[in-house]
Amino acid sequence: MSEDMRTQDGGLRDYDWKVRFGASQSLGEMSVEILARIQFAFTAAFHYIYPPLSIGLGLMLVMMEGKYLRTGNEMYHRMTRFWVQIFAIIFGIGVATGIVMEFEFGTNWATYSRYVGDVFGSALAAEGIFAFFLESGFLAILVFGWNRVSPKMHFFSTIMVAVGSTFSAVWIVVANSWMQTPAGFRIEGSGLTAKARITDFWGMVFNPSSMQRLSHSVSAAWITGAMLVVSVSAFYLVRKQHVEMSRASLAIGLKVAFVASILQVISGHYSAVQVAATQPEKMAAMEGHWETGPLGMTLLGIPSAGHTSGITIPNVGSLLLALDPTHPVKGLNDIPAANIPPVGATFQFFHLMVAIGVLLLVMIGYALIQLWRGKIENQTWLLKLLVPAVILPELGNQFGWFTAEIGRQPWIVYGLLRTSDALSKVVRSELIVTSLILFTLIYVLLFLLFMYSLDRKIRRGPDAEYDPIDPGVPTTFAEVLP
Repeated sequence: MSEDMRTQDGGLRDYDWKVRFGASQSLGEMSVEILARIQFAFTAAFHYIYPPLSIGLGLMLVMMEGKYLRTGNEMYHRMTRFWVQIFAIIFGIGVATGIVMEFEFGTNWATYSRYVGDVFGSALAAEGIFAFFLESGFLAILVFGWNRVSPKMHFFSTIMVAVGSTFSAVWIVVANSWMQTPAGFRIEGSGLTAKARITDFWGMVFNPSSMQRLSHSVSAAWITGAMLVVSVSAFYLVRKQHVEMSRASLAIGLKVAFVASILQVISGHYSAVQVAATQPEKMAAMEGHWETGPLGMTLLGIPSAGHTSGITIPNVGSLLLALDPTHPVKGLNDIPAANIPPVGATFQFFHLMVAIGVLLLVMIGYALIQLWRGKIENQTWLLKLLVPAVILPELGNQFGWFTAEIGRQPWIVYGLLRTSDALSKVVRSELIVTSLILFTLIYVLLFLLFMYSLDRKIRRGPDAEYDPIDPGVPTTFAEVLP
């Protein structure tokens, strides 16, 4: 690294603007980039509240309805119908908030869209064909098919909705993972006309990071959906309402959340091994690792230029990554300054994500033990703690995504296209500001609508079911058509 990129003590300059955003950019262009990134981060983060809930809740619905069909217990029927209605609310808001991002690619990130259109477009098309249509098609039967189709057909629809929601995660994670570790492609053209073309579709799908990141994301979604069920069940138990059903749903939720938390630890380990191998800059930033050598595990710290202050256990990081405490890991001081991500943000978001994961595992494990001992209903403090605990996996999801995306900077496609070069050439900062304000107002209204609908449904409880079908009301086309 050249001397002019370093301070006298050998540390990196604190994110010089020209280094961070490209030396050739003017202030106006930097403003456009920053605003475009803020807008996409805001819309994506808001949207990401809902897909993990629908994926996790889809699995919970399969388990609940399967339990009903296996036991014939009417309580599980009421439980399933109640959570189907909540699933429908989440699905509707999730679809509404996700559409915006498709347009942002074209308006704010036209160069990126042109560059990766062949790759990203194929993954998004697969998501629409194999996932969204499957999920939305069977959702109608799931929500409105009670007493209109056979129990087995309804259960099949529940499975298809759960599979469809998971398939959505598959293709979105594949597309995003290609941005992290591109594979199965070639570059055609140069400059503004350069495009990535798929040469190996399955090589693109199974790129070096896709399966690790998929397993980590899906297990996190299972925790999120399960903790929503745990939260509402604990709420009812604290209020002594719907006790029998809440006791059963709490048990299902805690078991799923615990198993998914174990899977989260395992998948997180393999994801870290992959990051160290394919994105050394991100791994170094995640741990605030400056000098090439054995990697420690920092439990709590603050990275600054050339040094990370905090509580660090020496060599543990290398031991976990390579089963060798002396295994060298590349440090930030051996990486060109222009390729280093924002260290402070990457470091803190990563450690917050890990801390939340550990806290959830301990909390869920303790609650599960009390459940097996038959004492959880008498521990009001624990139930009250579980009610807001659904916020934790949501925060963990957000912090994990922040770590992945900020840690990839300054690249939008790692090693190929810088974020500063991916912007639309004609978009103006005032247009982004206007649309950002409008999106914020709309999303705040959508969130308030979501919370109102969710709160109203939870307070009405599972006994407020659909009205029974009037035998005189036509339910088939044959009865409606002359």
